[in-house]
Amino acid sequence: MNGPIGIFDSGVGGTSIWKEVHQMLPNERTIYLADSKNAPYGEKPKEAILQLCIKNTEFLLGQGSKIIVVACNTATTNAIDYLRSTYKVPFIGIEPAIKPAALHTKTKRIGVLATKGTLSSQLFHNTSKLHAQGIQIVEQEGTGLVELIEAGKLESEEMGDLLYDYVKPMLKADIDCLVLGCTHYPYLIPILRGLLPETVQIIDSGEAVARRTKAILLKNKLQNTETGLKRKNQFYSNTDSTVLKSLLGDGRHEIAYLDF
Repeated sequence: MNGPIGIFDSGVGGTSIWKEVHQMLPNERTIYLADSKNAPYGEKPKEAILQLCIKNTEFLLGQGSKIIVVACNTATTNAIDYLRSTYKVPFIGIEPAIKPAALHTKTKRIGVLATKGTLSSQLFHNTSKLHAQGIQIVEQEGTGLVELIEAGKLESEEMGDLLYDYVKPMLKADIDCLVLGCTHYPYLIPILRGLLPETVQIIDSGEAVARRTKAILLKNKLQNTETGLKRKNQFYSNTDSTVLKSLLGDGRHEIAYLDF
């Protein structure tokens, strides 16, 4: 089936997921929707998050998407069940990588840096209870981080100061794994490497999401069957696309403005 893979996020952060999906599935078309105007989702009430997810989903379905990746932890934890029960296409969600962190930790203490919407969700608590019994989880809301990334202030002094404040209690608790619970946060890894000891492993969900997307395509016989064609990747944003272009990197990607 030759429709595109649809991907949406509350802004530019989900491009960290798009890169993994594109790398693993280079023969597939993709459509990426950055709802930056409404970022961050993590501070919004559940019903508002759900309505934004419905809007994003219906746009991607209107573009012919055969599968949708909800490239946002907060959107996944608050809306994925509704989306799966309402629409016929498969949905791939994102959740903090508690399980791999629990398997790798030696100190039995892991840190989770995530949005308020993710940390307060039932799915997060269920995942933690299921996979992290006997392990201390040090939770930290990443207040302000998404806004700075969306504003193109990734390497700003303010960003460095915030991250330093956020990792301090985790280091005091002797964590040896840090789970990034927001798809914006992989872009912070270079800064975090400078703040954390080498003994702390940083874990995100990107590669696992790409593997899951591939598996669901194969299971449902939705993989692209055309060969020898250049795969077109489309990007949409409802704000200025300067930051989105910079994170995508090579400059060859065209981004359409969406009054959305």
